[in-house]
Amino acid sequence: MGGRTGARWAAVALGVTGLLCAVLGAVMIALVPSLIKQQVHKNVRIDPNSLSFSMWKEIPVPFYLSVYFFEVVNPDEVLQGGKPQVRERGPYVYREFRYKDNITFNDNDTVSFVEPRSYQFQPDRSRGSESDYITLPNILVLGAAGMMENKPASLKLIVTLAFSALGQRAFMNRTVGEVLWGYEDPLVSFLSKYFPDMFPSKDKFGLFAGMNNSNSGTFTVFTGVQNFSRIHLVDNWNGLTKLNFWHSDQCNMINGTSGQMWAPFMTPQSSLEFYSPEACRSMKLVYHEAGVFEGIPIYRFVAPKTLFANGTVYPPNEGFCPCQESGIQNVSTCRHGAPLFLSHPHFYNADPVLAEAVLGLSPNSKEHSLFLDIHPVTGIPMNCSVKLQLSLYAKAVRGIGQTGKIQPVVLPLVWFEESGAMEGEPLSTFYTQLVLWPKVMQYAQYVLLALGGALLLVPVVYQVRSQGRGDTGGQPSLVSRPDRPPSLCTPLLKDSVSEQAANPTA
Repeated sequence: MGGRTGARWAAVALGVTGLLCAVLGAVMIALVPSLIKQQVHKNVRIDPNSLSFSMWKEIPVPFYLSVYFFEVVNPDEVLQGGKPQVRERGPYVYREFRYKDNITFNDNDTVSFVEPRSYQFQPDRSRGSESDYITLPNILVLGAAGMMENKPASLKLIVTLAFSALGQRAFMNRTVGEVLWGYEDPLVSFLSKYFPDMFPSKDKFGLFAGMNNSNSGTFTVFTGVQNFSRIHLVDNWNGLTKLNFWHSDQCNMINGTSGQMWAPFMTPQSSLEFYSPEACRSMKLVYHEAGVFEGIPIYRFVAPKTLFANGTVYPPNEGFCPCQESGIQNVSTCRHGAPLFLSHPHFYNADPVLAEAVLGLSPNSKEHSLFLDIHPVTGIPMNCSVKLQLSLYAKAVRGIGQTGKIQPVVLPLVWFEESGAMEGEPLSTFYTQLVLWPKVMQYAQYVLLALGGALLLVPVVYQVRSQGRGDTGGQPSLVSRPDRPPSLCTPLLKDSVSEQAANPTA
């Protein structure tokens, strides 16, 4: 009897435990998603108390700038009207260091900051050194010639004589370090004197002159503390809410974020929009596919084919014109009038005639497309590779003897890649806190629900089996010994024996 009572209480205890597990699992299924959402909202906003603030302030991801040059193999032939032939040189790789400074929280749910940056050459990652000499188009000569095309002949003559006196030609042979970070030249002084708005720097000229140990201006972005729907969006840049470089309000808009973090809880319908001071415009990337980076689920975003399309192919880009062939963007209006163009490397995704006009180019998606891999729950980049090319429009200008017989062509100068991937301790911490624990909680809720359901079956099964044995729930059984089967005749036999004992003569 004691055994049956203990079994019954054990079944009841298991049932109660199962009920609690099932209720807890159901509650977790109902509440965990909202709890996770609340925690993400709390920890991705720009707040000194949030988990991601230190990551926002000083990005723990090592970034690298890789530079590839298009060396002109046949400059003399080009001057005689021949087709340019280029050879890719590089990469010349630099470690990029960034951190946010002058952080000021404003009353309107925004924060202002500048982001100083510096670059250090990485010989072990590079194919060559900064002392390598490379033959490239002389941007000063060809750029100035293009700007002088519609000027009076007398002014052109003065410029031609000045070029000759200073020993300037249409092509130059300089070191990688000089081309990138600047070089002193009498021509720079001459042009700065007569064209004071031509260069931002009065002492040196270089493709990246002024970028090292500098910043991209003052950004003011929304923190998301008061209004989470606007988190990370740019409120203004250098005090401007719109640009004045382009010819339409749409092209002059400053849209998206500063390009480092985005709003969480992305879907395949989301897009990545950001403002790039270097490109003088806002850009939008589109969803491509879902994937996994080091165990972390990501969404990959890529550039649409319309990013650098001209106004004929994509009318909203008409404001960036005057345009050449589709696939290159004229950035002369924000580069002091120099005839420079921005595109994907090797004219990838551009009109094929651009690549066909220059020998040595081979555009392909694997090497020349850009992408950003974003953790969709938090909006934090895990892996990125942004690739862009700078080209110069060159042609013979009547009255400028140095331009010879150059046929009109968009000559690629350099393409560069900014890349970075989360790794090491930051990656481990991110995975544990934002991937592993939410996944454990997600699995736990279903395990508890399943376990609770299984335990709830224990008392049910016990009751069914007890009724099958005729158990009355603790009352004495008709059977006192298991080796004697129950019989309805047992009471009748007992009465018959009693009567015979009382009446022996019967």
